[in-house]
Amino acid sequence: MSDYAHDAADVTEATDRLLTAVARLDDAALAGPSALPGWTRGHVLAHLARNADALVNLLTGARTGEDIPMYRGEEVRDAEIARDAARPLPVHLADLRTTAVRFDSAAAALPEELRSREVTLRGGLREPAAHLPLRRLAEVELHHVDLAVGRTVADLPARFVERQLDVLISSRFAGHPGIPPLLLTVPGAGAGAGRRTGRDPAPDENPVTVSGSPAALLGWLTGRTDGADLSCADGPPPVLPPLG
Repeated sequence: MSDYAHDAADVTEATDRLLTAVARLDDAALAGPSALPGWTRGHVLAHLARNADALVNLLTGARTGEDIPMYRGEEVRDAEIARDAARPLPVHLADLRTTAVRFDSAAAALPEELRSREVTLRGGLREPAAHLPLRRLAEVELHHVDLAVGRTVADLPARFVERQLDVLISSRFAGHPGIPPLLLTVPGAGAGAGRRTGRDPAPDENPVTVSGSPAALLGWLTGRTDGADLSCADGPPPVLPPLG
């Protein structure tokens, strides 16, 4: 699942695209609603900056062997995002650039032999530090869509879409009790190419087959679309719980 060096390079490219798009906005646009309920575009940008610092904490901990928490606590995390959301555009841009450099440097500084060290994410989930660049890439790419400035899931790079689908299908959703048994297929992929995820089906239960392009599937699985562009024999695709 991990391709550390390539994922880290993809983070830099995705961040450059994000910064270019954000630089075209103004303070009024930043105060406008994002695609995330209750968050302005400023909230999204503040979250992205603080998330970069949080992942730097984990990368540093993996390198040094220290137990450095991702955030200092959920309340502190939320308060920092609320505090920074209304900042002027130049301040947001400077923060995003500075934290991006910190992330790139921390990722580059982690030796290959230490990337198998486990770190603790929000909610107590533990995974190898090798997965952190892909984690950051998902934050940048998906929240760029959430800014509602013209970029959609259909514009996401195919490599990212495939890798993120693999994470969701194989790890995040596999065995999840709140997700029905699913069989995800891509038209034209051929028989037997579908992938199963969700909770284990009961003995007499068939999985819900949902078909569409990789980008359409990713949009639905991550809550960025309602699945209207997907095909499901039993009606509309089921409503999925938020990723959290």
